[in-house]
Amino acid sequence: MEVLAAIGLAGNIIQFVDFSGKLISKTAEIRKSGTGALAENINIETATNDLALLSTKLHDSANSASDTALQELCQSCNTIATELLIVLDSVKVHGGQNKWKSFRKALQSVWSKEDIALLEQRLARLRDELNLRVAIDLRSVAEMEVTGSADNMSDRERVIQVNEEHSSRLNDIDLNTKNLVDAIIRQKDVFEKVYTILQRQHLEKLVVAAAASFNSYDRRNDSDCIQNTRVGLLQDIREWADGNDKRPIFWLRGLAGTGKSTIARTIAHYYHDRRRLAASFFFSRDIGGDVRDARKFFTTIAAQLAHTSDPLGDHICNAINQKSDVVNQAPREQWRQLILEPLLKLQCSAPRLSLVLVIDALDECENEDDIQTIVNLLSEAKLLRTVRLRILITSRPEIPIRQSFDKVPDTEHHDFVLHDISRSIVDHDIRVFIRYRFGAIREERMFDLEWPSEETVEALVEHASGLFIWAATACRFIKDGGRFTEKRLSTILGSDISTTAPEKGLDTIYLRVLQSSIHIDFDEHETNEHCSILRKALGAIVTLFASLSIDSFARLVNIDAKYIDESLGDLHAILDIRKDRHLPIRLHHPSFRDFLLNRKRCDDLRFWVNESVAHELIAGSCIDLLSAELRRDICGLHEPGAIAGDVSYQKIEKNFSTALQYACQYWVQHLKRSDVQLEDNGKTYSFLQQHLLHWFEALSLLGKTSEAVLEIQILEDMIDAKKTPNLHAFIHDSKRFILYNRSIIEEAPLQTYCCALAFAPQRSLVGQQFKGEMLNWIKRSPQIVEEWSALVQTLEGHTDWVRAVVFSPDGKLVASASDDETVRVWDAATGAAVQTLKGHTGYVKAVVFSPDGKLVASASNDKTVRVWDAATGAAVQTLKGHTDDVNAVVFSPDGKLVASASDDETVWVWDAATGAAVQTLEGHTGYVNAVVFSPDGKLVASASDDKTVQVWDAATGAAVQTLEGHTGYVNAVVFSPDSKLVASASGDKTVRVWDAVTGAAVYIRNCSTSTLAFSKDGLYLCTDQGSHIVDSNLQATEQNHNSTFFIKNNWISFGNKKLLWLPLEYRPVCSAFQDNLVVLGLASGIVQIIEFNIP
Repeated sequence: MEVLAAIGLAGNIIQFVDFSGKLISKTAEIRKSGTGALAENINIETATNDLALLSTKLHDSANSASDTALQELCQSCNTIATELLIVLDSVKVHGGQNKWKSFRKALQSVWSKEDIALLEQRLARLRDELNLRVAIDLRSVAEMEVTGSADNMSDRERVIQVNEEHSSRLNDIDLNTKNLVDAIIRQKDVFEKVYTILQRQHLEKLVVAAAASFNSYDRRNDSDCIQNTRVGLLQDIREWADGNDKRPIFWLRGLAGTGKSTIARTIAHYYHDRRRLAASFFFSRDIGGDVRDARKFFTTIAAQLAHTSDPLGDHICNAINQKSDVVNQAPREQWRQLILEPLLKLQCSAPRLSLVLVIDALDECENEDDIQTIVNLLSEAKLLRTVRLRILITSRPEIPIRQSFDKVPDTEHHDFVLHDISRSIVDHDIRVFIRYRFGAIREERMFDLEWPSEETVEALVEHASGLFIWAATACRFIKDGGRFTEKRLSTILGSDISTTAPEKGLDTIYLRVLQSSIHIDFDEHETNEHCSILRKALGAIVTLFASLSIDSFARLVNIDAKYIDESLGDLHAILDIRKDRHLPIRLHHPSFRDFLLNRKRCDDLRFWVNESVAHELIAGSCIDLLSAELRRDICGLHEPGAIAGDVSYQKIEKNFSTALQYACQYWVQHLKRSDVQLEDNGKTYSFLQQHLLHWFEALSLLGKTSEAVLEIQILEDMIDAKKTPNLHAFIHDSKRFILYNRSIIEEAPLQTYCCALAFAPQRSLVGQQFKGEMLNWIKRSPQIVEEWSALVQTLEGHTDWVRAVVFSPDGKLVASASDDETVRVWDAATGAAVQTLKGHTGYVKAVVFSPDGKLVASASNDKTVRVWDAATGAAVQTLKGHTDDVNAVVFSPDGKLVASASDDETVWVWDAATGAAVQTLEGHTGYVNAVVFSPDGKLVASASDDKTVQVWDAATGAAVQTLEGHTGYVNAVVFSPDSKLVASASGDKTVRVWDAVTGAAVYIRNCSTSTLAFSKDGLYLCTDQGSHIVDSNLQATEQNHNSTFFIKNNWISFGNKKLLWLPLEYRPVCSAFQDNLVVLGLASGIVQIIEFNIP
């Protein structure tokens, strides 16, 4: 019977829908549950087989059914079954230790939130259609019973049976359908949660400064404003944040000790409790590490901001997903992509949402350029429309910050000077603060309720002179007095404040704290010893480049830890000394450092720290520690080829104490800041003769090899070669040794004693000194040269021809462009790879630095010009418009424009900041090979295969002159320093000099070259075939310029002197010159740096 068959078929469909729903729900649980879920919760193979069998069953049922509607239902189910089978097959995992990770990743790739929602809708439609169809069929069965239309007795009995099961069948269908819908809803919720979790995993790519937030662990002891203090100012800040003030920035500036950080922390806490704190970043040189500079500033802000709301978090995660390298890009790109654009994408809400960003102690950021960048970028918060970002910035009124805010219009920031608040208001707040702190002291010491008297409180307020740091230090000092609490209070009150500037009062309290550490029962000898240890310890604490724990500090300065404990035990009022001995010692306030190092302020000379002497003492302690603990193969690697990157963190920590790591990195920096005179056979010389290679090995293991080059250079600069010839010679040889071997030592530390020594020249002082350190597996050393060659460094990294090399304007960096589609930036001093700029999809044919050295532009045969941040390697702009290879690129003298020359016969001028095309210079009829701006920025000149040089107006793009006369392609063009002359070089083997205004050819010289440059004074035209002097009549005589490098006939020459013949493997594709340095770009992909000793 057709109706009864339909009901049976419907049962098969119900079975499929129920199975599919459970399968999807179980998969969602796997995505949520965690490691091991795959093995424990589901067997993909079994699920696939079961689904395949069910699909076959549906297919067979559909073929046997004559009901078209049910056939269509079966086909729909089969379609879903096929999709599910594809999904299951995609997420199968075959062994390995990362089953869960790969399975979850597979699920994410095949099932998005949208897919789940669509599947829910499709299953829901099947359910509805099935309900309707079964209800109709059951109604038909009932009618058969009533009308007696059944054909025979068995049919009648079946009709009766169906009729009896009618109600229960409908109930079962309703129940199954309800359960299925509930399961789908549940799995949809799970998928949405899992999707959010997976999205948030993108945040893990953000590098963050853990100690930056106001409530970080490192700041757990920092407090908010005491109740009923700073009431008016806090109210003003809240009204600015919550009101309609259009200024996005509130700059709170004040002198040291006026309570800026406490106010910032209070505001951060207030909006954090109300879920409106966007983020907080509290700079600190004392904590050090990631919060003393801005390298992680914007990524930290973005990471915190992502947790303020789900939509905003999604936008930030999407930004990271779309551009995963954003964490390595320039601050501008990080700000715009991770913060500004996600905020711009937020939907409008009513009322308009205000989020508060708190930045404290911006003056503690060490890099002045970073300060300016931060202020400049944050002012763009005015662009936000659907959300208001309110930015509270606190700082001292230092010059770099004032200059930064001077560039921000008054309409974009609110300026509040903290120390200009009425003295009566400040005194009121300090009074409340003192009463609060003394209340705690009273309870602890069980003093009378009348203690302290109002007169005492008023006297303390007067002593504070408006400085909260004075009040806080005084309260800590008195509290730490124990049974001498009242005596300490009397000592404070006994100070003379008759003269008084606020700073003087602070100096007095600091001095009282220091003097109180001298116990009354000390005799003169004990007092002197105590002060000596204290001065040494405090001098080290305030001059260290990174904070250390007590134990590490004691080990570094070679003072017994118990003496450190005893000496510093009474100084908790000015030092933050934790019970956990692994935590670093910190100053409560940076003003103590200023006080201690200033002889006029710290007038008790028993405590005054001579900064240069303190650095000398630490340098000596570092050298002593290094001499005692450094040794060959310090980590027990044994294998000469062991790679530094493969050495575990645990092994490094085991063999390098924190104190030893500090000494390795900073001993030279301390020596530099001291007044010590390095001598032959002195302590430094003796250390280097014994442990130079051990130090190089240690820095390699610590990932600091490039710093060794800089440190050796610092030492060389400190030495007077005439007074200390032996030490100078050894240091100079050490520099050659590390420069030549930097790359291999950086990669494999023990090669310091293998490759580096084996190939050191016979007369190398380092090679001779450490010959006995060479690992004994080398039986016979290779034949080696006698002296160091002029070759300083070999820079390896490119994998194809190097097409162009160029120095940065300050000579500190070298950029190279290669056929391997990359640009590399190198440190000219150390040879370290600073950045690898990836993005081009074709040969890179040209590279240039901007005039300020901050940007790099590159031209490629992928038809684009790319502009990069030289410091971070971030892609700033991609300039698209050319329709053929781009051969040359150049910045305008002010760095605001970029010009590019192309095989498409055009020159394009671009805005370097926005990437917009400013001009398209058309007129050439052949490939354009070179382009240059005039030094005054008014003209552009281009050289072409059409045998001409075109001169253009840079502002309008109009053609000014067409310089004709060459009989072959023109491959180089340059302006004279006064912009009056243009020189060009051609394949016709001539060099021509033209009048830039009239276009007249004023000089022609036979010379086959592709390199042209005028000397700085404009008198010489320099080529790689020699230099020529141009007289006042604009005529030239053949005369070699005696202060110019060039390469001719495979010789590097200087003026009329041939200096170095280049073997075949060293002959360059391109070259660049800077002072005494020559850079060669080779066809092998190697970049060579050669330094000459030219007086």
